Amino acid sequence: MIRPAAGCGRKTPMPAGVIPFLQRLAEALDRRRILAYCRILLAIEAALFLFLVAGTHGWIVPLKKPTTTDFVSFYAAGSLADAGTPALAYDQAAHYAAEEQATAAGIRYQFFYYPPVYLLLCAVLARLPYLVAFVTFEAITLGLYLFVACRILGERSIAVLVPLLAFPATFWTLGLGQNAFLTAALMGGGTLLVDRRPLVAGLLFGALCYKPHFGLLVPVALAAGGHWRAFAAAAATVAALCLASLLLFGAETWHAFLAGALLAHGTYESGRILFAGFASPFGAVLLLGGKPVIAYAVQMFALLAMAGLMIWVWRRSLPLPLRAAVLSSAAIIAVPIVLLYDIMLGTIAAVWLLRDSKREGLRYWEKLMLAGLYLVLLDGRNLADWHLPVIPAAALVLVLIVAARARREAHRAAPGYGLP
Repeated sequence: MIRPAAGCGRKTPMPAGVIPFLQRLAEALDRRRILAYCRILLAIEAALFLFLVAGTHGWIVPLKKPTTTDFVSFYAAGSLADAGTPALAYDQAAHYAAEEQATAAGIRYQFFYYPPVYLLLCAVLARLPYLVAFVTFEAITLGLYLFVACRILGERSIAVLVPLLAFPATFWTLGLGQNAFLTAALMGGGTLLVDRRPLVAGLLFGALCYKPHFGLLVPVALAAGGHWRAFAAAAATVAALCLASLLLFGAETWHAFLAGALLAHGTYESGRILFAGFASPFGAVLLLGGKPVIAYAVQMFALLAMAGLMIWVWRRSLPLPLRAAVLSSAAIIAVPIVLLYDIMLGTIAAVWLLRDSKREGLRYWEKLMLAGLYLVLLDGRNLADWHLPVIPAAALVLVLIVAARARREAHRAAPGYGLP
């Protein structure tokens, strides 16, 4: 008789004491300690942020070449719209000239691939002086994001702002002058109101059409959950914003946008936007050296998987925190063009998970994984320079945490659960 080798066919047991240690570690991460650690982290991040701002403005050592941020792209597009030539926002030569006029000659060109709907906001911002517009936009959108996140958490304490502000993507968004706070606020507000105020929720979801790929899964979720009033309101909002931009900027602007959008893939495939800054499966494949055709195939699989997860969760009418967390986290995985600052959507998923923890509590491994994701993202961009797709992996882990929690809730809600 032949006996199997030792350990063959068995699961390798966890080393003795590991699970109790992890449980004690998770228990140590109570509210008081988390707030204390985040205060320290926020102070360090703020100091580094101010140092980098000073460095990039030549206040420490002279710069060989002027620098700028992504916000100049929005401001230049808005200034062209205000000048009566909105279609030139999609002409790279004219757009670059407007960027240089707003800042300095010789800056690096920042692309503008947003639909004309976004020009409605950019045109308003461009009526202000450049730095005033920058600070105003970031301050207002950050305030909206914090307001929505606190409403989701059900917290009125000022202390809760500390971990929200210390999240790494907050400083990426501020430093780059990006619009991730606005995206997070719209997604968070829409999910917060979808059950109670469906028409307002639909309006917020519809406004995501300024960055339409992040709204891709919204109609899937609303249809699967039977939220037809919110669905109709979102569709009406998209139609109204598109019509307004068409009337104000003309059909030629939409034509220029669509022509540019058809060629945009070359920018993202070429490495002009660093692969290390991507948070999607598409970017992960490119970072690992894969060809674009493979990257698109993997991304399509991810999209179908996220759509299937969305239908499964929203059809079961699970508690709102779980449905909202799934939608917010899956939106990062489902589309190819997701950059490091867009991880702000992940904070909406995280605060919904914390809201759900008031109902059930977080398991020790959930708490440790969330804390681990928070810390990994502190240096995720630099780790990606070693061709490690840290940011996409973090986004995927967040989805898996949410999906596992939704699965447990669906199992408990199944008929016969708990019967002998």
